[in-house]
Amino acid sequence: MSRIPFVKAHACGNDFLILDEAFAHSRHAILARKLCSRNTGIGADGIEFLDRRPNGELFLRLFNADGSEAELSGNGTRCVAAWLVAGEGRQEAALGTHGGLRTCRLIRKEGADYWIECNMGVPQVTAKALDLPGLESPIQGAAVNMGNPHFVLFPESETFSSHNLTWQALGARIAVDAAFPKGTNVEFVRLLAPSHIAFRIYERGCGPTTSSGTGTCAAAAAAITLRGSARRLSATTQGGTQQVSWPGNSSEMLLTGPAEIICTGEVDFA
Repeated sequence: MSRIPFVKAHACGNDFLILDEAFAHSRHAILARKLCSRNTGIGADGIEFLDRRPNGELFLRLFNADGSEAELSGNGTRCVAAWLVAGEGRQEAALGTHGGLRTCRLIRKEGADYWIECNMGVPQVTAKALDLPGLESPIQGAAVNMGNPHFVLFPESETFSSHNLTWQALGARIAVDAAFPKGTNVEFVRLLAPSHIAFRIYERGCGPTTSSGTGTCAAAAAAITLRGSARRLSATTQGGTQQVSWPGNSSEMLLTGPAEIICTGEVDFA
C-alpha cells in the first residue's frame, strides 16, 4: 500500500487530479481509472501527471478517466498552472505536453478563481463532411487540430441536437467513428452573436463534460474560419465562459479562463 498526495482542481467544472509523476510507477492508466471514478474514487475527468525534470522543465501527461492517454488538456493545463501559482507563487509556467508546449500566465485572482491566460498553439481547421451509418445526410463540420483532435459541427437546435439525435448520443458515435483512428473530441456550436458562441462537448475518454479548454479553442477556430465569427470572442459552456483571441490564421490562439483549487489530500493505493 502506498500513500499518494493529490491535488483536485477544476476549470469551469471540468475537473482534474494533479499527481506527481514520481508516484506513478508506470501505473498511470490504473490510477486514472481508479481515482477518477465518481463512485469509488476521488472523482475527476482525468489526471494530470506533473513531471519535474532535472533540468527544471515541467512536463504533463494526461490520462482520461477511462485510462486512455490524451495529448493534452487546455483546462487541465490551466489547473496545473493555478496550482503552481497557489503552491509555489509562480506567475508564469511553461508546461510541456504531448500536444506541444503551453505557456500559462496568471492574469488576476478573483476569490477562489485563478484567471489564467494560455498560449494554445496554432489551430489547424479543415472543413469536413462526416458520413455516419444510418444517418440520412452527412454531418457538415470541421476537423480541428489543437494538438489533439476535434470535430466541430453547427446544430441549429437550441438543445444542440442534430440529425434527430441528442448531442450526447451523436457525440458518442462521432467520437469513435472510423474516420478518426485515434478517436476525437466533439463540439456542438451555436452562434449567439458575432463575438459570442455557446457549445456542448463530448470528450474522448470521458464523455459529456461541462467545459474543455482545447474544445473551446477548436469551437472558436471553426466558428471564426467557417462562420465569420469575431477573432476575439466569448465561448460559453455548461460550466461557464472563457475568452478566446486569435489574431490571424497563422498566429497562436490565446485562451483565458478561471481555475479553482478544490482540495489537496492523500489517497491510499495498493
